[in-house]
Amino acid sequence: MLNIDWKNLPFGYFKTDYNVRCYYRDGKWGIVETSSSEHINMHMAATCLHYGQEAFEGMKAYRGKDGKVRIFRWEENAKRMQRSADGVMMAEVPTELFKEAIFKVIKLNEKYVPPYGLGASLYIRPLLIGTGPEVGVRPSKEYLFIVFVGPVGPYFKEGFNPVEMQIINDYHRAAPYGTGHIKVGGNYAASLKALHRGHKEGFASVIFLSSADDKYIDEAGPANFFGIKGRKYITPDSPSILPSITNMSLRQLASDMGLTVELRSVKVDELGEFDEVGACGTAAVISPIKRIVDRGTGKSYEYCKDGVAGPYSSKLYFNLCEIQEGITEDIHNWVTIVE
Repeated sequence: MLNIDWKNLPFGYFKTDYNVRCYYRDGKWGIVETSSSEHINMHMAATCLHYGQEAFEGMKAYRGKDGKVRIFRWEENAKRMQRSADGVMMAEVPTELFKEAIFKVIKLNEKYVPPYGLGASLYIRPLLIGTGPEVGVRPSKEYLFIVFVGPVGPYFKEGFNPVEMQIINDYHRAAPYGTGHIKVGGNYAASLKALHRGHKEGFASVIFLSSADDKYIDEAGPANFFGIKGRKYITPDSPSILPSITNMSLRQLASDMGLTVELRSVKVDELGEFDEVGACGTAAVISPIKRIVDRGTGKSYEYCKDGVAGPYSSKLYFNLCEIQEGITEDIHNWVTIVE
């Protein structure tokens, strides 16, 4: 019996029994191997260490009320990792290999999937890195695909409670036509200083603006931004924003609810017109925002004045969570049971 405090899990690394690995060598992928090691042995000239040939994904497995383990829209994660690999010239992980690896690692570590109803899940981290040695700036000839898992709690300590965020314009996460639209480590490295400072100044996360002109909302730290205006679900569209699978799903659910969905540029000046705002992504699902402060001007935008998330954000959040946990009918066939 595992001695884990499921209710108080942080969102962090948690050692489990196994991970799975597959190597790309001589122009082809090998077999999926099982490992109990937490370490990777690689050449000191590996391209992931020097030229950023690295991409990753974030997924979750959920235990439903019926005890079955479910994963959410894994095919979209496979597609996004393939786009990321193409973006930094790595060997793409075929969809069937991706599926085999994630299903195998979940089954091997199934005892770490948290019980139903505690707000916890099994986080799944697929990772693709260039392992071949190169000194010149060129893509590797060898790659490692590895998937590890661990139980996690909410990404923001507040859970589904409103948080405060800070607008900044002295740091940028990604440039137009750069790598902002793919899930590679460099984008996150570029956000670390701003996020660290924001946390020190009392904010759950920071909101990055368009790097070309600082006029438009880019992303809310590691998540997508969205706003509710009347009966409209509005979320930014930009070549430097990572397409969130959670956001994609929320747009569909919003449409199902009768909301008009707008994927478009969102000016900072528009923040005062929203009834509700939030950040969305795999880790947090939805994190409602109660206040946004512009660090440069000091201007403040207030939401959730009664201290709770808005009605549309709440309905979207619980609807998506209930689909993921097998409570609500999955009319869009987003969920796969791990058997």
